[in-house]
Amino acid sequence: MMFFKLYFMVLISWSVAQRQNFLLIIIDDLRTALECYGDTKAYTPNINRLAEQGVIFSQAFAQQALCAPSRNSFLTSRRPDTLQLYDFYSYWRRDIGNFTTLPQHLKNNGYITKSIGKVFHPGISSNNSDDSPYSWTEIPFHPYTERYKNAPVCQTNVRLLPTENLVCPVKISSMPNKTLPDIEILKEAKRFIQYQVKNPNPFFLAVGFQKPHIPFKYPKKYLKYHPLHKFEVPKPYEWPQNISSIAYNPWIDLRKRKDIEALNLKFPWEKIPRYFGKLIIQSYYAAVTYVDDLIGKLINHLEFLSFRQNTTIILMSDHGWSLGERAVWAKYSNFDITLRVPLIISVPGLTLDMKNLKKNNSLKKQYFMYFKRKLKRSQQQCNIHNLLKKQIIIDSIVELVDIFPTIADLANISIPICLNEKNFLRAETICSEGISLVPLVKAALNEETLPWKKAAFGQYPRPSVEPSINPNSDEPRLKQIKIMGYTLRSNRYRYTAWLPFKPETKAPDWNNVIAEELYDHETDETEIRNFATFQKYANIKKELKVLLQYGWRNALPEKLNF
Repeated sequence: MMFFKLYFMVLISWSVAQRQNFLLIIIDDLRTALECYGDTKAYTPNINRLAEQGVIFSQAFAQQALCAPSRNSFLTSRRPDTLQLYDFYSYWRRDIGNFTTLPQHLKNNGYITKSIGKVFHPGISSNNSDDSPYSWTEIPFHPYTERYKNAPVCQTNVRLLPTENLVCPVKISSMPNKTLPDIEILKEAKRFIQYQVKNPNPFFLAVGFQKPHIPFKYPKKYLKYHPLHKFEVPKPYEWPQNISSIAYNPWIDLRKRKDIEALNLKFPWEKIPRYFGKLIIQSYYAAVTYVDDLIGKLINHLEFLSFRQNTTIILMSDHGWSLGERAVWAKYSNFDITLRVPLIISVPGLTLDMKNLKKNNSLKKQYFMYFKRKLKRSQQQCNIHNLLKKQIIIDSIVELVDIFPTIADLANISIPICLNEKNFLRAETICSEGISLVPLVKAALNEETLPWKKAAFGQYPRPSVEPSINPNSDEPRLKQIKIMGYTLRSNRYRYTAWLPFKPETKAPDWNNVIAEELYDHETDETEIRNFATFQKYANIKKELKVLLQYGWRNALPEKLNF
């Protein structure tokens, strides 16, 4: 009897040791400003290299364009209305239910789990502990210099004292501790990987880089890739007349920065001047290049320690960010630009041919040399076109709630879909409000088309129809929410309905639509023209409203629908 017991334990240990490791890279506030997504202004050679080794999801969407609700949503695979978390001030285990998280599920199945940087949103929304000890086998790491996030360290003029600016390129040597938070995050991630060399258990490492979240504090050297002349604010640079003011976010967090404050803009509609808008866009792209460089070093470390051949890498963002579209900045909205995110998945033995891994590693040098040449814009577009031809791009609609079931599927510890309201509200039930993306990946590799979701679902709260500072239109607390904007994105359309919402019951009133938006991406990818009142689109709007009201389950592929 003892022999069989020992044999069984050895068998389990061997099975665990054969599993894939996982590296989840979360980039804060990153829109699809990447070369591998066709952005000709971007310089992201290392993410390009990862995309060469994986698949790109071109239509991936967050569930809410705010850090805490989005992160808790995709880490539990539960949507904001299930978690009832729309701000920074609720913790699902305490207030709603003891839902299992992605790292917790892996931890319970033999994985070493580690959080480095901004994974869960720090603070009350993760119980001031990054959901420890439930989710992590090791103490989560936050960089020491994070405390200087909003410190007055931005140099504006040699004769002036440093200040708290939005645009803040810096010299690392002049920073507190002569470093920056994301550099500390990279260093700790490399240290963790080094320690796993002799560890027989697989690991799940979640690394949350902070940039390009504001303030745009990044090493000044990255500006050399982004001369100011290549940027312009989007056109038309104005708020559309036929979109309700309820959809407008007045970028209050930007207004608190000293350089924005000095512009003396009248709240809420006066626009940031074009010249300053260009500086914001330039610094956003420079901050992205900075993070791309750190990601390259992290992946190189995996390769150096021979972990790459058995480590799945998922790169993603929590939501997007507006860079002057409709004269709006930041997140806090239901538009495509704030809900659409990059999502790249690279799986050894599936998307990554291990025989050609060494060959693919040389791409980093190729991309570096390519951008060192001062190419004209037309030449650059041609090269990016050639780059995109090499990618495996999946255009199916996917959501961030799909991340948890996808990783669980790849780890051979799959979780079921939450079948109904009672099922997904039961705390002891491990289930998902998303679906695994593995079938999509396999179909794409076989050049097959797979029927998929009809739409992605999102939402954003407002305290009132008109923008206000108090209560904060961008970040209303739960008790201040009077209106909820529900939105869906199909392959062609985005439809949004703004509804009365009671914070006490956390329920919308579908019988009283305050405002509607309908955008046709076939003719208007920038979502400038609202067709909600056009008779031509009346039937389409009616169909989309029904789909939005009935929710995500009715948008699933037919074989999964119930």
